[in-house]
Amino acid sequence: MALLAHTSQANEAPSKPHIILVMADDQGWGQTGYYNHPVLKTPHLDAMASGGLRFDRFYAGAPVCSPTRASVLTGRANDRTGVESHGYALRRQEITLATILKNSGYATGHFGKWHLNGIRGPGVPILKEDSHGPRHFGFDTWVSVTNFFDMDPILSRQGSFEEFTGDSSEIAVREAVRFIDRFYQQQPTFSVIWFGSPHDPAKASVEDREAFSHLDEKSQHHYGELVAMDRSIGQLFSELEKRNLKEETLVWFCSDNGGLPKIEPGTVGNLRGNKGSVFEGGLRVPGILHWPIAIRSARVSHYPAGVIDILPTVLDLLNLDHPNMNHVLDGISLKPLLNEEIATRNKPIPFRHLQRAAWVDNDYKILSQDIKKKVFALYNLKNDPSETENLAQAEPERLSKMVAQFERWNKTVERSVAGLDYESGRVLPGDPVPRFWTEMESYQPWFDAWSKRWEYESRLTPKGGRPKASKN
Repeated sequence: MALLAHTSQANEAPSKPHIILVMADDQGWGQTGYYNHPVLKTPHLDAMASGGLRFDRFYAGAPVCSPTRASVLTGRANDRTGVESHGYALRRQEITLATILKNSGYATGHFGKWHLNGIRGPGVPILKEDSHGPRHFGFDTWVSVTNFFDMDPILSRQGSFEEFTGDSSEIAVREAVRFIDRFYQQQPTFSVIWFGSPHDPAKASVEDREAFSHLDEKSQHHYGELVAMDRSIGQLFSELEKRNLKEETLVWFCSDNGGLPKIEPGTVGNLRGNKGSVFEGGLRVPGILHWPIAIRSARVSHYPAGVIDILPTVLDLLNLDHPNMNHVLDGISLKPLLNEEIATRNKPIPFRHLQRAAWVDNDYKILSQDIKKKVFALYNLKNDPSETENLAQAEPERLSKMVAQFERWNKTVERSVAGLDYESGRVLPGDPVPRFWTEMESYQPWFDAWSKRWEYESRLTPKGGRPKASKN
């Protein structure tokens, strides 16, 4: 039965709801049925959206994956946390949502892609002794992999390697349900399900590719993985319903960055740019908050929000304070949005990634391809969501005001980068620099066996017979 002890009345939201954060890997803003994608059907995401709060303007933390994951867990811009780009490690000094909830009585579990331990290359099981694995950031249960993962993966169950059969998204959901089953009758649960789909390279089943046989092979596998991922979301809700948990469980879905280029049909709808870009196509992602007992009126919201708001929102809903008030939080609580639309966001959404930047202030956005050059474009996203008309010359006063706001914020980020908002007042040594697992001695015992697996073969048996690095 559900945790009725945490519910004051049957029709009221529990004070400590079960919480599930679900995230796709490289799913673009336009890749849902509810946005009328020309070939992709997502019936389960559509059902989730029609029964919850669907964000029309939801933002990743950055245009690539690791930084967004850091922002989800901390409520902070990625550079504050040490995660400058993909494959950077989350600083051990950061306080995560999992740690806060664990200390508040939650059972905590992570399932799927991690990519916050400074390891690049296609996903491999996380070592038990990994200094920056899920267990060091508040997750007592984890069945996880360093990076993207696909069909028939090898995952790590708290450090023990296991081979699985089937689609990676469905495997992640099954493991999350297994975790919830262990704990939900005794305590609230916090589950993080981070899929590896549809990250390139994609590998979908023949059945899931069938509807896309008219596309090129790469696009077939890409969209086939999204079909399986959508089905796994349906599986998740079906399992929650069997346990009478569907109404009172908070489920938050999003993607980690914008959609991929060179996929047909396109991945970002009418937006400009793709993954890696600070245009909307690289930053805006699907976003849905499903919590029927608390969201009494399902609707589409045009309020700008993002992954940096997840931690502040959850803390507000649970009436919890952040353990370190010196930690600058860049997000805000979306609790007031649950039951009524809000006209104006009072705190802009910031982005800083590899010297590129963006600053979203309600209808307007400034964007720079190089902060050091101090050249910014200005766009009106309400009138021009495709960012085709630079208004920098037409509205110089607005541009100047927004650039000044961004620069004040950027100075606070520099303080965080230096470690000034940690208790020590500095960044402590010990966080690894990005490296490829093919270059790590600790993974070498598995090289021979893994060289026969499709996802690792090209990394472990290049010309010359030596392991090579990866671009991802």
